Amino acid sequence: MKKGKISASMMCADLDKIFYYLAEFKKANLDFLHIDVMDGSFVPNLALGTDYVRSLRRSTDVPFDFHFLVNEPLTKMAWFDIRPGDQVAFHFENNQKVNDCIEYVKEKKAKVFIAINPETDFHLLDAYLDKIDGVLVMMVSPGFAGQKMLPFTVNKVGQLHEYLLKNKYTNIEIEVDGNISIEKAKALYQKGARIFVAGSSSLFKNSEASLSETIEQMHKVIGWQE
Repeated sequence: MKKGKISASMMCADLDKIFYYLAEFKKANLDFLHIDVMDGSFVPNLALGTDYVRSLRRSTDVPFDFHFLVNEPLTKMAWFDIRPGDQVAFHFENNQKVNDCIEYVKEKKAKVFIAINPETDFHLLDAYLDKIDGVLVMMVSPGFAGQKMLPFTVNKVGQLHEYLLKNKYTNIEIEVDGNISIEKAKALYQKGARIFVAGSSSLFKNSEASLSETIEQMHKVIGWQE
């Protein structure tokens, strides 16, 4: 099976350790930095601001994995420096301009992902499957870190994976976001997920393991084990 990828959730990273994290991510060839952008309207939280993201971009060359949890994503994506090699997820819900969002991200030469909330039926994305690179499945209600994974979302990932295979969309990757511990990453990898947003349940969890050890442990359960 194809190796999984790790996307580090930067809203969970302590600012006083940010340069340590970035150095470790670079050393481990981490795939992405997950950039949650929240407007306080689509979800009841605010994160991450344009100035912070711009500063982060100057501090690392690890590609960004943008996740726009906002109303009017077409307008707000333009506030950020989206580059080739990045991937960009915007939500299907409350979005009347899904096709325009897809075209905008493609113009930036980034990968296009559509994000869906736990309760959203993935069949609603049928009209867009020929145009996108991936689906980001929320495993918790979006807005705040530290929530428990909703149990039904695990089977949802498996059903989506089977649906994509059945319809020959083998190029579409599934990304999972929300309470992704190492144990849950293992189960979700078996269900077909290939990109794992790692935050307070794994990379930034207070534990005896070092950051590099945690990355190594996660790599082992998402297909890096020989």
